[in-house]
Amino acid sequence: MSIDTHRRRALAGLAALGSTGLLAGCETTGTSAAAGTDPARPHRIDVHHHMVAPSYAADLLKNSGIRTVRWSPQQSLEDMDRSGIALSLTSLVQPAVWFGDVARGRRLARESNEYAATLARDYPGRFGTFATLPLPDTEGSLAEIAYVLDVLKVEGFCLMTSYNGRYLGDPAFWPVYEELNRRKAVIYTHPLTAACCRNVVPGLPDSAIEYATDTTRTLASVMFTGAAARFPDIRWIWSHSGGTAPFLLSRFIREEQFQKDIKPRLPNGVRHELAKFYYDMAQGNHPGALDALARVAPVSQYLYGTDFPYRLGKEVNDALAAYPFTAAQRRAIDRDNALRLMPTLKA
Repeated sequence: MSIDTHRRRALAGLAALGSTGLLAGCETTGTSAAAGTDPARPHRIDVHHHMVAPSYAADLLKNSGIRTVRWSPQQSLEDMDRSGIALSLTSLVQPAVWFGDVARGRRLARESNEYAATLARDYPGRFGTFATLPLPDTEGSLAEIAYVLDVLKVEGFCLMTSYNGRYLGDPAFWPVYEELNRRKAVIYTHPLTAACCRNVVPGLPDSAIEYATDTTRTLASVMFTGAAARFPDIRWIWSHSGGTAPFLLSRFIREEQFQKDIKPRLPNGVRHELAKFYYDMAQGNHPGALDALARVAPVSQYLYGTDFPYRLGKEVNDALAAYPFTAAQRRAIDRDNALRLMPTLKA
Protein backbone atom coordinates (compact mmCIF):
# COMPACT_ATOMS: atom_id res chain seq x y z
CA MET A 1 0.00 0.00 0.00
CA SER A 2 1.36 3.45 -0.88
CA ILE A 3 1.87 6.13 1.75
CA ASP A 4 -0.82 8.29 0.13
CA THR A 5 -3.29 5.41 0.19
CA HIS A 6 -2.53 4.76 3.83
CA ARG A 7 -3.02 8.41 4.72
CA ARG A 8 -6.36 8.55 2.87
CA ARG A 9 -7.61 5.45 4.65
CA ALA A 10 -6.42 6.67 8.05
CA LEU A 11 -8.08 10.05 7.49
CA ALA A 12 -11.30 8.30 6.51
CA GLY A 13 -11.06 6.26 9.70
CA LEU A 14 -10.61 9.36 11.84
CA ALA A 15 -13.59 10.98 10.14
CA ALA A 16 -15.68 7.90 10.84
CA LEU A 17 -14.63 7.89 14.47
CA GLY A 18 -15.50 11.55 14.74
CA SER A 19 -19.01 10.81 13.50
CA THR A 20 -19.45 8.23 16.29
CA GLY A 21 -18.38 10.68 18.98
CA LEU A 22 -14.95 9.18 19.72
CA LEU A 23 -13.33 12.41 18.57
CA ALA A 24 -15.85 14.67 20.25
CA GLY A 25 -14.57 18.06 21.22
CA CYS A 26 -11.90 18.25 18.52
CA GLU A 27 -12.14 20.71 15.69
CA THR A 28 -11.98 19.22 12.22
CA THR A 29 -11.07 22.31 10.26
CA GLY A 30 -8.60 25.12 10.59
CA THR A 31 -5.07 26.18 9.69
CA SER A 32 -2.02 26.87 11.80
CA ALA A 33 -2.62 30.59 11.44
CA ALA A 34 -6.28 30.26 12.35
CA ALA A 35 -5.37 28.18 15.38
CA GLY A 36 -2.90 30.86 16.49
CA THR A 37 0.21 28.72 16.16
CA ASP A 38 3.36 30.27 14.75
CA PRO A 39 5.51 27.34 13.53
CA ALA A 40 8.67 29.41 14.10
CA ARG A 41 7.77 30.14 17.72
CA PRO A 42 8.03 27.52 20.51
CA HIS A 43 4.51 26.56 21.54
CA ARG A 44 4.50 22.85 22.40
CA ILE A 45 4.16 21.49 25.95
CA ASP A 46 6.16 18.31 26.57
CA VAL A 47 4.67 16.11 29.32
CA HIS A 48 7.24 13.30 28.97
CA HIS A 49 10.59 14.97 29.61
CA HIS A 50 13.11 13.53 32.04
CA MET A 51 15.59 15.27 34.29
CA VAL A 52 18.33 14.05 36.61
CA ALA A 53 18.84 15.82 39.92
CA PRO A 54 22.61 15.87 40.64
CA SER A 55 22.18 14.55 44.18
CA TYR A 56 20.03 11.71 42.85
CA ALA A 57 22.65 10.71 40.27
CA ALA A 58 25.38 10.75 42.91
CA ASP A 59 23.33 8.68 45.35
CA LEU A 60 22.41 6.03 42.78
CA LEU A 61 26.00 5.60 41.68
CA LYS A 62 27.32 5.42 45.24
CA ASN A 63 24.64 3.30 46.90
CA SER A 64 23.12 1.23 44.07
CA GLY A 65 25.81 1.14 41.42
CA ILE A 66 23.41 2.67 38.90
CA ARG A 67 24.76 5.22 36.42
CA THR A 68 22.01 7.54 35.24
CA VAL A 69 21.61 8.91 31.73
CA ARG A 70 23.70 11.98 30.88
CA TRP A 71 21.53 15.11 31.16
CA SER A 72 21.73 18.85 31.82
CA PRO A 73 19.24 21.75 31.68
CA GLN A 74 21.17 23.10 28.70
CA GLN A 75 20.67 19.86 26.78
CA SER A 76 16.94 20.08 27.41
CA LEU A 77 16.68 23.71 26.38
CA GLU A 78 18.66 23.16 23.19
CA ASP A 79 16.38 20.37 22.03
CA MET A 80 13.28 22.27 23.15
CA ASP A 81 14.32 25.28 21.06
CA ARG A 82 15.04 23.09 18.04
CA SER A 83 11.73 21.28 18.41
CA GLY A 84 9.36 24.19 19.05
CA ILE A 85 8.78 23.22 22.68
CA ALA A 86 7.89 26.16 24.90
CA LEU A 87 7.67 24.26 28.19
CA SER A 88 8.61 20.81 29.46
CA LEU A 89 7.18 19.13 32.54
CA THR A 90 10.15 17.35 34.04
CA SER A 91 10.01 13.95 35.72
CA LEU A 92 12.80 12.09 37.47
CA VAL A 93 14.37 9.29 35.44
CA GLN A 94 13.64 5.71 36.41
CA PRO A 95 13.98 3.83 38.74
CA ALA A 96 12.86 6.81 40.88
CA VAL A 97 13.49 6.90 44.62
CA TRP A 98 12.28 3.70 46.28
CA PHE A 99 15.00 1.18 47.21
CA GLY A 100 13.42 -0.30 50.33
CA ASP A 101 14.84 2.37 52.65
CA VAL A 102 12.26 4.82 54.01
CA ALA A 103 14.71 7.53 55.04
CA ARG A 104 16.59 7.35 51.73
CA GLY A 105 13.39 7.42 49.71
CA ARG A 106 12.09 10.50 51.51
CA ARG A 107 15.42 12.29 51.16
CA LEU A 108 15.79 11.52 47.45
CA ALA A 109 12.20 12.56 46.75
CA ARG A 110 12.61 15.89 48.57
CA GLU A 111 15.98 16.66 46.96
CA SER A 112 14.74 15.76 43.48
CA ASN A 113 11.53 17.76 43.82
CA GLU A 114 13.35 20.81 45.12
CA TYR A 115 15.83 20.58 42.26
CA ALA A 116 12.96 20.40 39.74
CA ALA A 117 11.32 23.42 41.36
CA THR A 118 14.63 25.30 41.12
CA LEU A 119 14.73 24.54 37.39
CA ALA A 120 11.28 26.06 37.02
CA ARG A 121 12.38 29.19 38.91
CA ASP A 122 15.72 29.54 37.12
CA TYR A 123 14.17 29.21 33.66
CA PRO A 124 10.77 30.93 33.93
CA GLY A 125 8.17 29.56 31.55
CA ARG A 126 10.41 26.74 30.29
CA PHE A 127 9.98 24.04 32.93
CA GLY A 128 7.19 22.66 35.07
CA THR A 129 7.29 19.73 37.49
CA PHE A 130 5.83 16.28 37.90
CA ALA A 131 6.97 15.57 41.45
CA THR A 132 8.32 12.27 42.75
CA LEU A 133 6.75 10.43 45.68
CA PRO A 134 8.52 7.85 47.91
CA LEU A 135 5.90 5.14 47.36
CA PRO A 136 5.20 2.64 48.87
CA ASP A 137 5.92 4.77 51.95
CA THR A 138 2.41 6.11 52.67
CA GLU A 139 3.32 8.54 55.44
CA GLY A 140 6.26 9.94 53.50
CA SER A 141 4.19 10.25 50.32
CA LEU A 142 1.39 12.15 52.07
CA ALA A 143 3.89 14.56 53.59
CA GLU A 144 5.56 15.09 50.20
CA ILE A 145 2.20 15.71 48.49
CA ALA A 146 1.45 18.54 50.92
CA TYR A 147 4.91 20.05 50.49
CA VAL A 148 5.15 19.96 46.71
CA LEU A 149 1.59 21.20 46.12
CA ASP A 150 1.41 23.84 48.83
CA VAL A 151 5.01 25.07 48.87
CA LEU A 152 6.62 24.17 45.54
CA LYS A 153 3.37 24.53 43.53
CA VAL A 154 4.08 21.63 41.18
CA GLU A 155 1.76 20.67 38.31
CA GLY A 156 1.39 16.99 39.13
CA PHE A 157 3.13 13.78 40.06
CA CYS A 158 5.19 11.08 38.39
CA LEU A 159 4.71 7.49 39.55
CA MET A 160 6.49 4.39 38.33
CA THR A 161 4.28 1.55 37.08
CA SER A 162 4.99 -0.61 40.12
CA TYR A 163 6.58 -0.59 43.55
CA ASN A 164 7.78 -3.76 45.29
CA GLY A 165 5.95 -5.79 42.68
CA ARG A 166 2.64 -3.98 43.31
CA TYR A 167 0.99 -2.26 40.36
CA LEU A 168 -0.66 1.12 40.76
CA GLY A 169 -4.19 -0.17 41.27
CA ASP A 170 -3.15 -2.06 44.40
CA PRO A 171 -5.22 -1.09 47.48
CA ALA A 172 -1.97 -0.57 49.41
CA PHE A 173 -1.67 2.75 47.57
CA TRP A 174 -5.26 3.88 48.11
CA PRO A 175 -4.58 6.04 51.21
CA VAL A 176 -2.27 8.12 49.00
CA TYR A 177 -4.86 8.22 46.21
CA GLU A 178 -7.47 9.50 48.67
CA GLU A 179 -5.42 12.66 49.06
CA LEU A 180 -4.50 12.92 45.39
CA ASN A 181 -8.17 12.52 44.48
CA ARG A 182 -9.13 15.23 46.98
CA ARG A 183 -6.55 17.48 45.35
CA LYS A 184 -7.75 16.55 41.83
CA ALA A 185 -4.16 15.71 41.02
CA VAL A 186 -2.56 14.80 37.70
CA ILE A 187 -0.55 11.55 37.82
CA TYR A 188 1.85 10.89 34.97
CA THR A 189 3.16 7.33 34.92
CA HIS A 190 6.38 5.83 33.64
CA PRO A 191 7.13 2.14 33.05
CA LEU A 192 9.80 -0.14 34.44
CA THR A 193 10.90 -3.66 33.62
CA ALA A 194 8.94 -6.13 35.75
CA ALA A 195 10.97 -8.54 37.88
CA CYS A 196 9.31 -11.42 36.06
CA CYS A 197 10.51 -10.40 32.63
CA ARG A 198 14.18 -9.47 32.55
CA ASN A 199 16.42 -10.63 29.71
CA VAL A 200 13.59 -12.53 28.06
CA VAL A 201 14.74 -11.95 24.47
CA PRO A 202 18.53 -12.22 23.98
CA GLY A 203 19.96 -9.34 21.98
CA LEU A 204 17.02 -7.01 22.74
CA PRO A 205 16.95 -4.59 25.69
CA ASP A 206 14.11 -5.15 28.14
CA SER A 207 12.72 -1.69 27.49
CA ALA A 208 11.96 -2.50 23.85
CA ILE A 209 9.11 -4.81 24.86
CA GLU A 210 8.61 -4.52 28.59
CA TYR A 211 8.09 -0.78 28.97
CA ALA A 212 4.98 -0.70 26.80
CA THR A 213 3.80 -3.95 28.37
CA ASP A 214 4.33 -2.71 31.92
CA THR A 215 2.33 0.42 31.21
CA THR A 216 -0.52 -1.86 30.13
CA ARG A 217 -0.23 -3.97 33.27
CA THR A 218 -0.54 -0.99 35.58
CA LEU A 219 -3.29 0.65 33.49
CA ALA A 220 -5.30 -2.58 33.70
CA SER A 221 -4.58 -2.72 37.43
CA VAL A 222 -6.01 0.78 37.95
CA MET A 223 -9.16 -0.20 36.04
CA PHE A 224 -9.82 -3.73 37.27
CA THR A 225 -9.05 -3.22 40.98
CA GLY A 226 -11.57 -0.39 41.00
CA ALA A 227 -9.08 2.41 41.64
CA ALA A 228 -10.09 4.40 38.54
CA ALA A 229 -13.75 4.46 39.56
CA ARG A 230 -13.04 4.93 43.27
CA PHE A 231 -10.84 7.99 42.66
CA PRO A 232 -12.52 9.67 39.67
CA ASP A 233 -10.89 13.07 40.17
CA ILE A 234 -7.36 11.80 39.63
CA ARG A 235 -6.30 12.52 36.04
CA TRP A 236 -4.05 9.68 34.81
CA ILE A 237 -1.49 10.10 32.00
CA TRP A 238 -0.16 6.87 30.48
CA SER A 239 3.18 6.87 28.69
CA HIS A 240 3.79 5.78 25.10
CA SER A 241 0.17 6.06 23.89
CA GLY A 242 -1.00 3.60 26.53
CA GLY A 243 1.51 0.90 25.68
CA THR A 244 -0.25 -2.19 24.35
CA ALA A 245 -3.58 -1.39 26.02
CA PRO A 246 -5.37 -0.26 22.80
CA PHE A 247 -4.43 -3.56 21.15
CA LEU A 248 -5.91 -5.54 24.07
CA LEU A 249 -9.28 -3.78 24.10
CA SER A 250 -11.27 -6.88 23.13
CA ARG A 251 -9.63 -8.90 25.92
CA PHE A 252 -10.41 -6.23 28.50
CA ILE A 253 -14.02 -6.05 27.34
CA ARG A 254 -14.30 -9.84 27.53
CA GLU A 255 -13.17 -9.74 31.16
CA GLU A 256 -15.68 -6.98 31.85
CA GLN A 257 -18.43 -9.18 30.40
CA PHE A 258 -17.45 -12.47 32.07
CA GLN A 259 -16.32 -11.43 35.56
CA LYS A 260 -19.49 -11.69 37.65
CA ASP A 261 -18.30 -9.33 40.39
CA ILE A 262 -16.94 -6.62 38.10
CA LYS A 263 -19.72 -4.03 38.37
CA PRO A 264 -18.73 -2.56 41.77
CA ARG A 265 -15.10 -2.21 40.60
CA LEU A 266 -15.78 -1.02 37.05
CA PRO A 267 -19.27 0.53 37.19
CA ASN A 268 -18.86 2.64 34.06
CA GLY A 269 -17.10 0.01 31.99
CA VAL A 270 -13.74 -0.36 30.29
CA ARG A 271 -14.50 1.97 27.40
CA HIS A 272 -15.48 4.81 29.73
CA GLU A 273 -12.23 4.64 31.69
CA LEU A 274 -10.02 4.29 28.61
CA ALA A 275 -11.67 7.31 26.99
CA LYS A 276 -11.19 9.34 30.18
CA PHE A 277 -7.47 8.62 30.61
CA TYR A 278 -4.75 10.77 28.99
CA TYR A 279 -1.98 9.42 26.76
CA ASP A 280 1.38 10.92 25.84
CA MET A 281 2.72 10.48 22.31
CA ALA A 282 6.33 9.58 23.15
CA GLN A 283 7.40 6.48 21.21
CA GLY A 284 3.73 5.76 20.49
CA ASN A 285 3.33 8.09 17.53
CA HIS A 286 3.59 5.76 14.53
CA PRO A 287 0.45 5.04 12.46
CA GLY A 288 -0.26 1.63 14.00
CA ALA A 289 -0.22 3.00 17.54
CA LEU A 290 -2.23 6.10 16.65
CA ASP A 291 -4.81 4.13 14.67
CA ALA A 292 -5.32 1.79 17.62
CA LEU A 293 -5.46 4.59 20.19
CA ALA A 294 -8.10 6.40 18.14
CA ARG A 295 -10.43 3.44 18.78
CA VAL A 296 -10.28 3.84 22.56
CA ALA A 297 -9.75 7.56 23.28
CA PRO A 298 -10.55 10.90 21.62
CA VAL A 299 -7.82 13.27 20.43
CA SER A 300 -8.76 15.53 23.34
CA GLN A 301 -6.89 13.03 25.56
CA TYR A 302 -3.61 13.01 23.59
CA LEU A 303 -0.62 14.90 24.98
CA TYR A 304 2.67 15.83 23.33
CA GLY A 305 5.65 13.95 24.78
CA THR A 306 9.23 13.36 23.64
CA ASP A 307 10.91 11.04 26.19
CA PHE A 308 13.94 13.37 26.22
CA PRO A 309 16.88 12.69 26.63
CA TYR A 310 16.23 9.15 25.39
CA ARG A 311 14.49 10.52 22.28
CA LEU A 312 14.49 13.94 20.57
CA GLY A 313 11.61 16.26 19.82
CA LYS A 314 12.17 15.94 16.08
CA GLU A 315 11.10 12.30 16.19
CA VAL A 316 7.64 13.01 17.57
CA ASN A 317 7.24 16.20 15.49
CA ASP A 318 7.92 14.33 12.25
CA ALA A 319 5.64 11.43 13.21
CA LEU A 320 2.69 13.63 14.18
CA ALA A 321 3.15 15.78 11.06
CA ALA A 322 3.01 12.66 8.87
CA TYR A 323 -0.26 11.45 10.41
CA PRO A 324 -3.52 12.87 9.01
CA PHE A 325 -4.47 15.01 11.97
CA THR A 326 -6.10 18.34 11.21
CA ALA A 327 -4.32 21.56 12.16
CA ALA A 328 -6.70 22.01 15.08
CA GLN A 329 -6.04 18.47 16.30
CA ARG A 330 -2.28 19.00 16.09
CA ARG A 331 -2.57 22.18 18.12
CA ALA A 332 -4.67 20.33 20.68
CA ILE A 333 -2.02 17.63 21.00
CA ASP A 334 0.90 20.06 20.94
CA ARG A 335 -0.48 22.44 23.56
CA ASP A 336 -4.19 22.96 24.16
CA ASN A 337 -4.98 19.60 25.78
CA ALA A 338 -2.18 20.13 28.32
CA LEU A 339 -3.46 23.61 29.13
CA ARG A 340 -6.96 22.26 29.67
CA LEU A 341 -5.61 19.49 31.92
CA MET A 342 -3.29 21.82 33.86
CA PRO A 343 -4.68 25.38 33.66
CA THR A 344 -1.92 26.76 35.91
CA LEU A 345 0.48 26.36 32.98
CA LYS A 346 -1.17 29.40 31.41
CA ALA A 347 0.56 31.54 34.02
